[in-house]
Order: sequence, then structure tokens, then C-alpha cells
Amino acid sequence: MNRITISILVVALGLMVGCGTAGKTIIAKSQSERADVFQEISATEAIPAGYADLMIRASIKTHVEGYYGEEPKESAHGKEFYPFLVNIDGQAVLWKVEGKKHELPLYVDGITSRDPEAGNGMKYILEKKVRLAAGTHKVFFGLPEEPYYTEADITVTSGNAYVLEFMPKYWHKHVPTRMQTFLKGIYMYEVYVNGVKVD
Repeated sequence: MNRITISILVVALGLMVGCGTAGKTIIAKSQSERADVFQEISATEAIPAGYADLMIRASIKTHVEGYYGEEPKESAHGKEFYPFLVNIDGQAVLWKVEGKKHELPLYVDGITSRDPEAGNGMKYILEKKVRLAAGTHKVFFGLPEEPYYTEADITVTSGNAYVLEFMPKYWHKHVPTRMQTFLKGIYMYEVYVNGVKVD
């Protein structure tokens, strides 16, 4: 990536995330310090000795475009693409994921659904496979649109394949005792490696 492209990316991220602490961290982490940590690969390649494969999965559901009239036009909520930022050991990538209309019933057998993604919205599902050297790595996962980020330390061993999953948790409807809903935005992500929660 040349310097002009990097500068444009940093300016664009600055417009998306604003000037808060999380926003500044996301902007900093969007800049690659290295280019040799991982590479995106196809699902069929054999794993060479000394390396491991890591499937990165994450999703978010947002309201449809225009749901909140006061929302800035630049917002990616409900738009065709939504950005996910991943930085592993200093190598960063911003993946723009295509959204799909997603509707789940608000009521099931006359009872309000407790599914936090119930209702009409747009869902974005990130699923990318990368190859990296065996060992311990620091993974930064960020949402420039929110802005939100989390970090996790993972260890991978030679010749093995892993699934690193970021599971969304949404804000509650009105008060903490009420159910979560995607319409209130993301609260946090829980991190799992091969189905085991990372603290």
C-alpha cells in the first residue's frame, strides 16, 4: 500500500470515528507497522510447517438506513458495506463487508422475542482466513463506525487451524434488566478461540 493510499485511509477513518479515545486508538491501529505477520489465503491451501491458519469471524447487525433521522449521512449503518478493522502484531487490514437485509420476527407465539437481533435491519458477517507463524499473537479488532475495539492474545501451534470469533453483545432496550437489541448499538464483543472464551 503506497503512502498516498495510507494517508487517504487514515483521513477516512478519522472522519468515521471522531476524536474520542477509542477513535484515536482505532486510527492508530489502522496503520500497519509491518507487512509480514499474516496473509489472507483460500480455504483449500495446505498448512506448511511452522505456520497455522486462523479463520476470523465477526458480525454486527445495524438498523436500516434512515432509521434514525439525525444520523450523519456518512454513517455505514444500514449501507451496502460496513468496515471491520483487524490488526495482528502491527499488521493492519480494513475489510469492508457487504451487508444483507436481515429480519427476524419480533414476536414468537405471541411473546416478545428475546433474540437481540429480532427485527428488521442489515447484517454484516466477516469471515476471513489468514495464515501466520506459529506462536503467540496480539489481535486488535475494531469497529471504526461505533467506535469500539477489543484486543486478545492468542497462541497458535504449527500445522493447526483455529477459529477466532468475535461475538456481538448489544445494549439493552432501556434499562439493564431489559433485553438486548441491535437497535441500541453494540455494547461489546466476547472473544472465542475454537469455541473457548478468551478472558
